[in-house]
Amino acid sequence: MGGLVGESRGKAVLRACGCAVAGLFLIAGCAADGTPKGGAASGGPGASVTQGTGSPGASTPAARPSGAVPIPMPPVDESKQPRTAAEARDLLARIIVAEQDLGPEVVRSAPFESGPGRWPVLDESCVWQTEGLPDDVLATSTRHFHIPAGSGRGRVRINATVTVHHNREESGWETARAMEEVLRCPDQKLREGEELKSLWGGALYLGEQLNQWTEDAFTESGKYAGADGGPYPYTWSQAQYGPVTVAIAAKGAQGVTDDDLNAYVAKGTGQMMYLAKQELGKAAG
Repeated sequence: MGGLVGESRGKAVLRACGCAVAGLFLIAGCAADGTPKGGAASGGPGASVTQGTGSPGASTPAARPSGAVPIPMPPVDESKQPRTAAEARDLLARIIVAEQDLGPEVVRSAPFESGPGRWPVLDESCVWQTEGLPDDVLATSTRHFHIPAGSGRGRVRINATVTVHHNREESGWETARAMEEVLRCPDQKLREGEELKSLWGGALYLGEQLNQWTEDAFTESGKYAGADGGPYPYTWSQAQYGPVTVAIAAKGAQGVTDDDLNAYVAKGTGQMMYLAKQELGKAAG
């Protein structure tokens, strides 16, 4: 990330809070590079190679990770970076997770995918709005999943987002803005009847604490309240590699713990970071 991004991040967040990011992945049973430890549960990303999870017409995605394979931080191959919106959409379709990547109990929600031309903006009143894509974003997509209520547990909501920028500096600024939003708006309104409360965030740049898996890691945690009641646990994690950011948000429910959510967040974010490195990293040797 450029110097201005690092300066903004340093002012935005207390670095001591960043240990929560690395801790999230260790608690969830992942290695420091974000990949699952000791294989995966049946139906998870280590269970089999998943093909064709992108949008119709998209290129076939890279193979999903199998077991605990450490993935180093390869240099970004600039020749692989997308230059157009079409190339960026094709790339994110090969990176973004599908429901089977998160676990056998996870299903698609309706609507499933956000419109490709919309961008979330937190306004001055701490209310989320949508606008057209900003100039620094080539493409973005969000997929919506849930775990149906049952066995004394309420419905868990999970969102996965991949955003492709022109370059690393732009993706770094996206992370910096996310940190500043938490400080500016610890209470946020998602839409009518849905709110996030008491948010706090932390960041770890590559090499800080236990972060060896992403160029910049950021997480926020707090409470979620919606139509099913609350407040319940909420967590969101974003990771950066070159021009790409990947993120998972998980909203809890009755009978769901922070550790439950952390497992899905770590699994999904680690999976997408693995694929981003596969797609954009320079080959070894």
